[in-house]
Amino acid sequence: MLRIRVGDFKLGFKEKRIINEVLDKGLLSEGLKVNEFEKKWAKYIGTKYCVAVNSGTSALISGVFAIKHLLNIKDKAKVVTSPLTFIATVNAIVAAGLEPVFVDIDKETFVITPQAISEVLKKEKGVRILLPVHLMGYPADMDAINAVARKYNLAVIEDAAQAHGTIYKGKKVGTLSDLACFSFYIAHNIQAGEMGAVVTDNPDICKLVRKIKTHGRMCDCPVCTRAEGRCPRINSYAGKDDFDPRFHHDIFGFNFKTMEFQAALGLSQLEKADVILKKRKYNVLYLNKGLSPLKETLQLPAYSDDISYLAYPIVIKRPDIIPRKALRNKLEEAGVETRPLFGCIPTQQPVYGYLKERYKGTLPNAEYIGLNGFYIGCHQFLTRSDLDYIIRVFKDIFKKL
Repeated sequence: MLRIRVGDFKLGFKEKRIINEVLDKGLLSEGLKVNEFEKKWAKYIGTKYCVAVNSGTSALISGVFAIKHLLNIKDKAKVVTSPLTFIATVNAIVAAGLEPVFVDIDKETFVITPQAISEVLKKEKGVRILLPVHLMGYPADMDAINAVARKYNLAVIEDAAQAHGTIYKGKKVGTLSDLACFSFYIAHNIQAGEMGAVVTDNPDICKLVRKIKTHGRMCDCPVCTRAEGRCPRINSYAGKDDFDPRFHHDIFGFNFKTMEFQAALGLSQLEKADVILKKRKYNVLYLNKGLSPLKETLQLPAYSDDISYLAYPIVIKRPDIIPRKALRNKLEEAGVETRPLFGCIPTQQPVYGYLKERYKGTLPNAEYIGLNGFYIGCHQFLTRSDLDYIIRVFKDIFKKL
């Protein structure tokens, strides 16, 4: 049976060639390919620095820990963020010993609003960070969010894991905050199988992330030169003891190093980023046109040429006609893969069930979309035939209701 996936990845000639380059050099852990990817990703996004890590989750954890360390933020300080996002956003906050504070989202674009942030800041004490999420590629209103941050002296972190190449007022997301986090997971806009990155214009943040990703050791060079018999850290060290920065640790950290394979695949996809994003936009437009007769029952994704679409998000307007579970089951039976739109974290995710009473009734948009939103693929490997099939399956389902 035909199977139309939410995401896909095909290894072509270029991908196989660049993987073989890694194999031929024999260096598997991060080295020159990772460094090359960091430079090119920073240039593509428009920041001065980029640090590659092994996943988007690691990027978020590293970024939050770096801001916490840089600003000397104490445990239990608060971070305002979205209740509708992949769980990694909130897990990173909690892992850093901080407390998430949730505000409701815009129902059309799935992002938190500056108005909602301002309202919660009037009541919440101890907020130190704003962490907007550019969900499904839709950018949050960063000018207004940054204005709120300046008013309250708050740091800003962008979760851009799903928004590679999205444009906000002429700038790519990822350039609009103290730091931003990206994911290159297999189903994302730009793919590497697994990998993440932190981008920033702040050299101190860059150095901290480099340290945090390698157990907090006293190394922050983009590429280690120990194999060449030299080390800037050792040469600049004034102490008399036998100092090796790889085994001296001055802050808390993790092992978030990535591999040359991931960076190599990321480089191969970055070369064709514009083509990939253009195809995804075309697919969203095509599906919107084909599914337009169903707009009374389904909220189709708002279209903009500036948006880099992770997937094709749909919200059921009339769950009384067809509930999400029934629609997803019918789509899956026909070979169209689906995913729920994450769920409202404090009220619908069991791991954060202890927050349910506190947020009950305060996040109506996030709760509605968490129950009635889902997505299908819009990736670059879909053919016209695939798109026509998706449209036909939807129409056939609704004809039988």
